[in-house]
Amino acid sequence: MNENGIRYHMRIRNNFKVWQPSREREVKAFHLFSGTRIGQYRHYDKIVAVNGQLCYLSGRRLQKGDFLIIVSFNRPQEAQSDYARRWQIEMCFKAMKSSGFDIEATHLTDLPRLEKLVLLVMIASVWCYKVGIYLHNIRPIKVKKHGRKAKSIFRYGLDHIANCLLNSMKPKEIDIYKFLSCT
Repeated sequence: MNENGIRYHMRIRNNFKVWQPSREREVKAFHLFSGTRIGQYRHYDKIVAVNGQLCYLSGRRLQKGDFLIIVSFNRPQEAQSDYARRWQIEMCFKAMKSSGFDIEATHLTDLPRLEKLVLLVMIASVWCYKVGIYLHNIRPIKVKKHGRKAKSIFRYGLDHIANCLLNSMKPKEIDIYKFLSCT
C-alpha cells in the first residue's frame, strides 16, 4: 500500500515490534506511548518501520494499561478519527454477519436476489440501530466492570424488536414501527 500511495490506518497489537531508524533499535510499539495518560491520544513524531515499511504511529492509552496503536501511511493526526469511522463500518459488518443477521449463511448465488437480501438487511440494521439508540436514551445500557457496554446499541435494538415481534400480544412500551417511517 505504501508503494501505491494508498492511505491506511490499521491497528496493531501493543507488543508488535517496530524498528526505530533514528535510534537503530527495535522496540515493542507500546513503549513509544508509555508516558501517555489514560484517554490521552498522541502521535509518535518520528517515522518507524513496521514489517520493513516506513510509517507513522499514533496511540491512545486505554483502561487497564492497554493501548490502541494505529499504523498510518501518512497524516497521523487524522488516524484516530479515520480509524473511528472505519471501526463503525466494521461494527456494521459484524451486525450484518455473525452477531446479527448471519447473512453469510445464505447460499444465494443469484446476484439480483443477493442484492435484494443485502438491501433488506441494511434496512433492518438501520432499524435496529435507531431503536437501540432510542432505548439507550430511555434506559442506558449497563456498563460492565471493564468499562464496556454489556451489549451494543445494535444488539439492544435487535433484541427489543425480536421480543416485540415474537410477543405480539404483549403491550409494547414503544412503537417499533414508527422507526421505519421517514416522516
